[in-house]
Amino acid sequence: MFLDRFYSVRDKHIFITAPQASLFAKEVAGDFNPIHDPDARRFCVPGDLLFAIVLSRFGLSSNMTFKFLNLLGAEVPLEFRESDDGTIEVCDEAGKVYLEVNRSGDRTFDKTIVEEFIRCYVSTSGKNFPHTLIPLMESHGVMFNPDRPMVMYQSMSLSLSQLETPSPELELNKTDLEAVGKRGNVTLDYHLMSGGKPVGDVSKRIMLGGLREYCPKAIAAVTEEFYRLKAKGTGA
Repeated sequence: MFLDRFYSVRDKHIFITAPQASLFAKEVAGDFNPIHDPDARRFCVPGDLLFAIVLSRFGLSSNMTFKFLNLLGAEVPLEFRESDDGTIEVCDEAGKVYLEVNRSGDRTFDKTIVEEFIRCYVSTSGKNFPHTLIPLMESHGVMFNPDRPMVMYQSMSLSLSQLETPSPELELNKTDLEAVGKRGNVTLDYHLMSGGKPVGDVSKRIMLGGLREYCPKAIAAVTEEFYRLKAKGTGA
């Protein structure tokens, strides 16, 4: 599986190092959020990687909901627990849950289908900033803290009318931002396309931290830093 180099298994536990997590974020998801840099003070493993590992181990189901409950640091011994009702929990040895997954419907373990869906799904993370979030924040007159940008997944869900989805693509359908004090709750809705036809719906909920009045100058500086990190990470 293409994910093998992004984690390791020891004593029946999964371990993700900071370099492995950062490499996945940049190389597979196209995500250059500074919080995924190995030397970041508040480093956390990207939720997209946990999402990908779950699908690789438990298959792709027609209906799935992923709830991110806690930030995951590097090299935490992880257990992937499956309950009798099919619920999956990603937790540490102390029982702290980082991700909860509910699923229903048909399921496939076909490696090609699962990998193509993972790559399609996580690739949108590389487009969230600046392409999707900047116009959305500007239209609402708010932005995250430019000194400590906090953009984190809260949940993701998918509903597929079919599991056979050759060359899947996500097409952005609707965006929304709700400001609650210093916190912004973003909802991104997509159509899943395959062969030019809609075959499902995908929704992602994202939290923005340190909400404040929109400032074009500050956003321009954050965007410049984003592209600097991207150029550095891709060797461009």
